[in-house]
Amino acid sequence: MSDAPRSGVAGAATRQARSARVATALVFALHAAVFASWTPHIPLVKDHLGLHDGTLGLALLGAPVGSVCAMLLAGHAVARWGSRRVVFATLLGYLACGPLLGLAWSPGALFGALALWGAFQGSLDVAMNAQGVAVEQAYGRPILSSFHAWWSLGAFAGTGLGALAIAMGIDLTVQLTGLAVLLGAAAWPLIRRMLGDDGATEEHHLGVPWRDRRIMLLAALMFAGLLCEGAVGDWAAVYLRDSLGVPASSAGLGYAAFAVAMFAGRAMGDRWVARYGAARVVATLAALGAVGLGCALLVGQPWLALIGFAAFGLGLACIVPVAFSAAAAGSDGHAGQAIAGVATAGWAGFLLGPPLIGLLAQASSRPVALALLPLLCVGIVAGARNLPGRAR
Repeated sequence: MSDAPRSGVAGAATRQARSARVATALVFALHAAVFASWTPHIPLVKDHLGLHDGTLGLALLGAPVGSVCAMLLAGHAVARWGSRRVVFATLLGYLACGPLLGLAWSPGALFGALALWGAFQGSLDVAMNAQGVAVEQAYGRPILSSFHAWWSLGAFAGTGLGALAIAMGIDLTVQLTGLAVLLGAAAWPLIRRMLGDDGATEEHHLGVPWRDRRIMLLAALMFAGLLCEGAVGDWAAVYLRDSLGVPASSAGLGYAAFAVAMFAGRAMGDRWVARYGAARVVATLAALGAVGLGCALLVGQPWLALIGFAAFGLGLACIVPVAFSAAAAGSDGHAGQAIAGVATAGWAGFLLGPPLIGLLAQASSRPVALALLPLLCVGIVAGARNLPGRAR
């Protein structure tokens, strides 16, 4: 029998995987861009509702609270119906709920709108990562980090889009309605290119596999990594301005250095993991981040702080994609439920990080409080031994 038909089937499968990879990368970018496009509007929403810092902080908790609650069900949905269907449904819900943020009339209404929006956002996060793992398995080599690089790129684009809308006098409701219409129309042509068979089955249990020791260890890594990421996002500029005397116009450079370095690390992460193995890559980068930020906090100079934040961004770059990939590969149940487990822990850390640093800073000082972050990276170095160690 000729091998030509078999080669044709293999070629078709490769084309399908490549098409799914492009579609999944774009969904990662859209997920970040839509959320990031709202962040430049936050000061305007604060003024419109007459909120003070404390009330605004409580209202903004709506998004992560909604995300954490929904993630517990998202893994069940992915296991039941497959990631492609859940990506489609949650993307449409995410887009449809966005305009509610601009219609909020009180702090409670803003919290509720953010919680509903965050529920779809968190569910989409679980589903798109499950699809990313399925595409990675079709490729037979690490590619999940590249999807998270696209997420970082989408966040940059979304922030710029929101700033541009403000400059043009476009309010938040109009902006997010326009995005919902535009992206909603493109949703199905994009989603249909994803892999439709990623292990959906009716034989699963509601919930996440918390009794699985391996999942618990990966969840701990995600918790520590995203706690650090959330803390840097909220406190880097404050530290540079109030502790090191950097002008307010330049204080944002700390997080910018962190984000650019994280994007670079994620862009290269798949190659590093394929060559050296996940355990070595995560441990080495986390050690670099711990040393870089630790030295910067000890010296207390602005130029070294920028280098330290950049090293820290690189140090955290591969934790999230590697943890998702390892959770899916080592799970006894459905990959979607394992991903939901580690994602929930990660979002909890992201939620806890900023207020924890604030409380520690109030009890001691900002440098001392921020010193918790390189210490957590040392813990990540120790925990990385539980990741796959051999290069593939």
